[in-house]
This record gives sequence, C-alpha cells and structure tokens, in this order.
Amino acid sequence: MTPPSNSRHLLPADSRRLSVVAFVGMVVAYLVVLHGLALTLTSGLETRYAAPRTLNEMWRSITVPEAVSVVLVIAAISWLRWWPPVLRDNHPVQRWVVVVPIGMATCALIVTDYGALATKGATFTLTLLLSALLIGASEELIFRGLGVTVFRSTGFTEGKVALWSTVIFALAHATNLLTVGAVAFAQVLTTMVAGYFLYLIRRRSGGITVPAIIHGMWDFSLISAQVIPGKPHLLSLLAIVTMAVLAIVVLARRHHIEPVTAQQGTRTRRSRR
Repeated sequence: MTPPSNSRHLLPADSRRLSVVAFVGMVVAYLVVLHGLALTLTSGLETRYAAPRTLNEMWRSITVPEAVSVVLVIAAISWLRWWPPVLRDNHPVQRWVVVVPIGMATCALIVTDYGALATKGATFTLTLLLSALLIGASEELIFRGLGVTVFRSTGFTEGKVALWSTVIFALAHATNLLTVGAVAFAQVLTTMVAGYFLYLIRRRSGGITVPAIIHGMWDFSLISAQVIPGKPHLLSLLAIVTMAVLAIVVLARRHHIEPVTAQQGTRTRRSRR
C-alpha cells in the first residue's frame, strides 16, 4: 500500500507529542484499568466473557468499565490536544471500499438475536446497546484515533500505519486469555482482520464516527447471540462468512485501495492506447 502524497500527518501547532513507546504504554494502562475494573466489579459472580445473562452482570462487566475507559481516552486526547486529527481523516480511499462498512453493518443487523433480546426485555436491550456503543467509542478512539495519529505523526508510511495500528489492536485482545483461555488466540486473528476493516472505514468515511458506530453494532449483534446460555444462534456463523468474503474482496483489490493520482491516471490512459 503506497502512501498518498499528503500522508505525512501534521499535528495542531499547540499539540503535545506522543512517541510510539508512550502510546503502547498508554494502551497497556487502558487495558489494566478496563480489565481490572471489570474483574473487581464482577468479583464473586460467575460471568462469561461478552455474554451477560442479567442486567447486573452487564453493567458490572461491560457498561461501567467501558464508560470509565471512554472518559480516560477522552482525557488523554484532550491533554494531547489531538481532537482534529483523531476525529477527522484526510487520507481517502477509492469508492469501492464502501463495501466494507456496508457489509459489516448489514451483517450486524442480520446476526442480532432479536428473539433473545425480546426475552430479556427493553431495559436489558437498551443497556446492551449503550454498552456496545461504549466499546466502539473507546476502542476506536484509542486504536484508530490515537493509534493512527501517533503512527502518522511519527512519519510512518500509510501501509505501516495500517499494519501497526491493527497489530496493536489485535494484541490488545490477547488479554482475554485471562478470561476465555486459548480461544482468545482465534479472537486475536479475527480481531486483526476486523481492525484493518475499521481502519479502512475510518479513511472511507473521513473520520472516527462511522467506524465507532459500526464497531458498536458488530459487538451488539455478537453479544446478543450469547445472552441466553445454551441457546444456539446459527446466524452468528454469518459473521465469520462476512469477514471471510470481505477479506477476499479486499485482498483481491489491495492494489486499488489508494486513490488514483493524476500521474497514475495519465499512465493508465497511455497504457490503454
């Protein structure tokens, strides 16, 4: 992936600087607070990862920890004075990349277990929706917001920005080894794919809002399928199929992600003559 001509990201003049090492340290602190708070609040409860069975389990394991993490990330961005580059993205991609957000959003709407949510009730469902949106906000702000910005401001090419922001996002989910065991390794791989898709969505939409919403929708749909223990929800398999299909499409068109420059367009027209 070649960087566009304006790939060198410039921070606001009054902003503070953040090194890659400091960013990694910030991610570690974020994870310690997130998981530490969840473990503390759920002490004595038999909870499963991303599968709250009751409202009490949900606010303890997801809602409150994610809300606190959002506040911490917002505080960090404010201290750095990085809001403009975190919220907006001026590195566009070609139009066809819109299939990624459309595919993920459509899949999320189909996969959501509406029957299980109806059984749980409106309060449970709305709290789950809020919790999922908090997950989307916190993870997008720190990984696609701060992460992408720090790598760009350090001078990484856009290809390396995509790679390292995605790798760190995936490795951050390896902390789930503490709760779900070896299954977390598979989650790391799928999260790496999803992380790259969310990076593309940030660039295609021009900001952090759309990837945060789609991230929240995706998690909402997957968690909804696990709120009733022992109840199979075969539509969840569609999420894996969707990720695989989108991965094949993106891989096949990987040379057509970056925008066509005027010089490239001229060469293409000449080659057709």
